[in-house]
Order: sequence, then C-alpha cells, then structure tokens
Amino acid sequence: MSTRPQFRPEGVIPATLLAFNEDMSIDEASSRKHLRDVAQVEGLTAITVNGHASEVHACTFEEQERILGFSVDEVGGQLPLVAGVYADGSIEAARIAAMSARRGASALLVFPPHSLTMGSQLRPEMAIEHFRRIAGATDLPIILFQYPAESGVHYPFDTLLRIFDKVPTVVAIKDWCNDPMLHERHIRTFRGLSRPVNVLTTHSSWLLGSLSMGAQGLLSGAGSVIAALQVQLFRAVQAGDLKRAQEINDRIYPAAQAFYAQPFVDMHNRMKETLVLLGKLERAVVRPPLMKLPAAEIDRLARMIDAAGLRDGAGAR
Repeated sequence: MSTRPQFRPEGVIPATLLAFNEDMSIDEASSRKHLRDVAQVEGLTAITVNGHASEVHACTFEEQERILGFSVDEVGGQLPLVAGVYADGSIEAARIAAMSARRGASALLVFPPHSLTMGSQLRPEMAIEHFRRIAGATDLPIILFQYPAESGVHYPFDTLLRIFDKVPTVVAIKDWCNDPMLHERHIRTFRGLSRPVNVLTTHSSWLLGSLSMGAQGLLSGAGSVIAALQVQLFRAVQAGDLKRAQEINDRIYPAAQAFYAQPFVDMHNRMKETLVLLGKLERAVVRPPLMKLPAAEIDRLARMIDAAGLRDGAGAR
C-alpha cells in the first residue's frame, strides 16, 4: 500500500492489547476503542499489534489478519502499524509477513522461533535463514525481537551482527536481553555500524536506566496503559533533563512494579485489568492457558492506579 505511513525505528511505540468477549471470541468494537484511545496520545511514533500484548500466541492466522485489518482501518491513516510475526517455522513466518504487508502494516516485529531452542545458537545460519525468508516475502522494515539468554531463543551478539549484514531490512531490535551491560553494548555497537541498527528497549521494569544508556526508543506493552508517561519520559531523557525524567519515573515506578511482578507471564493480564479499573475496557478476558487474576491482585492494581496518579488520565493522554 503506497499510502501507508512511513515507519521510523525510534521513539515511543506502544504494543496494544486485544479485547475478548466472555466466550473468548475477539471483541472487535472494544479492541477498536482501545486502539483509538492509545493512538490519541500525542508523540507516538507507531503502534504495534499482533504482539505479546495482544496474545498473539493464542490467535490463529485468520484472526491475526483480521486484527491487523481492523487496526489499519481504525488508526492506520494516523500512525504506522508494526505487525508481529510469531511463528515457529520460517515458511509460516514468511506467510505472516507477506499477509502483514498486504494488509497495510508499515513494519514487522519478528519474534524468535521457539523451535530454535536446544542449542541453535551453535548454528547461526538457522537464524540468518529465518530472517532471510521473511525478508524475501516483503521489503517492509524489520524489528528483530531479542530475548534473554536464559530463554534459549536469543541471538548471540555475533549472530546479530551477521543477521544485520545479510538482511539489510532489519532496521532495529526490540531489546529484551535483560542484561544491562549487554544492553548498553548493543546500543553503542549497533548505532556505530556502517548501516546503523536502532535499539528499541523493552526493559520496561527499568525504563529510565535503559533510556539513559542511549536507546533510540521503546516498544512496550505497558504503553497500552501509560503511553503518555512513556512519551514524557522519553522526551525528558532526550532533552537531558534528569530532574524531570526522575519525576516522571516516580509515577511510572508503581505501574512497572505491578505489571512486571512475578509471575511475569501475567503482565498483559494485569494491564487489561488496569484498563477495566480505569473504565477503558469493559472486561478483562484472556485466552487459556492465561487465567483470570485473583481478586487480591486486582485490588493491588487499584492501589497502583492511585499511586501512579492514573485516574486523572495523565498516564493515558
């Protein structure tokens, strides 16, 4: 689509949630409203759909195509849309990439295949071939999703450099290496390449520290709730205003502590419940194996909302 907004791999990029009906079918009307709410935040660079935050693991190919379709219809003329590519096989990943380009995405967020566990790091050609096949399906810019080493599906540092060299449409990484020393090495090294690759942090539990290292942006599910605070923090860091950045971080801190507590898998579950408490979603239904949060945790989220000052709308507008 020649009219799609141009994607820039920088700045604040929220990953939006997906609303479900009680029968776990997609609640399109509520999902569209959520997209509109997030897109109204001034200062965003793009919005991500079909990612972790929208429970892409539990969505069929046809549902992912539908989600991207109504997302483009709702906000695609306003902001570039980054579409997740979540598949364990490279052929299927390429099919999702081609569909995403056809349906109007402006960029791709490529998840690591879970089939690359059990020592694939010793065969870097596997990762290179995965990205080569995706890039062969579309010329859309690619964001590589880097996982922590303990996940078993991360890409070693030297493999990342080889992917960047062999697949020039990789323009950024979403860095979740979960290692501050390595994270800073990514930022400093990749921006100095002959073809620079930007680092978009997803270290949302220590966002101020990450941004202060020089990350060129952030891509985070927490933006589904606190996008405005993320924009304010990013701008303060870019301006070198440490005092202002610390003030904003004081408001982000309660939300980060609540969202990213153990069990970590419930992070987006918590974000849905928070939007329900704020009156922005009607219900917080998740698809199994995710489960409804216990009442005590929802009560903790209510206290977090007050501690972060989210009821006045400043966190979302």
